[in-house]
Amino acid sequence: MASAPIGPDESRRLLELARSDREAASASLARLPVDDQLAVVCSAPPARRAALLALLPDPEALIPRLPEAELVFTVKAVGLHDAGWILACATSEQIIAGLDLDAWRGYEVDADTLGEWIASLAEADQQALVRAARALDPELLVIYLRHRLLVVQKPDDDPGWQPPDQAQTLEGQFYFVTRDEGDDAEAVVALLRGLFDEDYWTYFRLMLGAIWELDSDTEEWALRWRTGRLQDLGFPPWDEAMGIYRFIAPEDRARVPEAEQALDVDAWKLPVWLPSLPDAASSEHRVFRAIAALAGDERRAAYYAFVAVANKIAVADRMPLSDVESTPRAIEKAARFISDGIAHVGAEHGLTDVDVLRRLTLERLFGIGANLDPLSARR
Repeated sequence: MASAPIGPDESRRLLELARSDREAASASLARLPVDDQLAVVCSAPPARRAALLALLPDPEALIPRLPEAELVFTVKAVGLHDAGWILACATSEQIIAGLDLDAWRGYEVDADTLGEWIASLAEADQQALVRAARALDPELLVIYLRHRLLVVQKPDDDPGWQPPDQAQTLEGQFYFVTRDEGDDAEAVVALLRGLFDEDYWTYFRLMLGAIWELDSDTEEWALRWRTGRLQDLGFPPWDEAMGIYRFIAPEDRARVPEAEQALDVDAWKLPVWLPSLPDAASSEHRVFRAIAALAGDERRAAYYAFVAVANKIAVADRMPLSDVESTPRAIEKAARFISDGIAHVGAEHGLTDVDVLRRLTLERLFGIGANLDPLSARR
């Protein structure tokens, strides 16, 4: 894991330079390698990232490289209604992950937030909207469509049939009318028209789903797909994440398992920009100082193990995964109680902090620390 060579200081310098000489700031940013450009953007506060992206001569080359959660933080800071140009450059995988992180509340789809994402894509261009619609789970699109429209199909055997009042149709077979009388349905109509023009099969499947599919089945499958994708990003289901708070009996809290490979951890794709842990020299948490004392593969493994614990905390504590403040809150909590666990085990056995890291998993150490102060841990 390589640390980013530049970060917040360079972000601030370029933003300040842009106020007086935008051309010079743009040229300075363009001269950086792409990895350094990514570090500059992700190291800036989310509200300032759009200004940095706008300085790039080719933002569409950098935006697809943003980690999924960082794209969400950036889009939400800009405001979805103004972020169409960013989403137009995003990959389908980034859009899907963005909705997985932002458009759910617990186990249910937040149809209004989902609608805001689709409206932002619709404002970007039809190609971006259709590309995203093709990539999204059909169940998610059916939920969105049902939330906004009542869809009916013209029967073949009723010559006197009349569509609902004020209904619209694109092809004379499916008719739709807004559920809310004041809804102009501009975004949803743009979605349907784009699919009708460019992908009729998806359009046909979506309209039939809005008429015939059961709400319970649609919601269950949408949740199932989302759960699997979040696990790939390191966010387990809530009931699994809650395991970090399991009770550990007092007599077991200092037990050191025999021959356990605590740092046998594989790397996985991180959805956030975390090029390095907090500086060990200035950190108040002994876990960071201990990880800094590791070398090579062990340090890398400990890094990923730490992020995995922080992700479980975020899920178990029901932190909003699309909130930029959730990541530092989860990291701080993980660091505090893992450090308490290290101190407790080390004192009982006369082990150094590094030895403790090699003998017990970080999740186990968090559990020990949380059990030592359960009220603070669960608060």
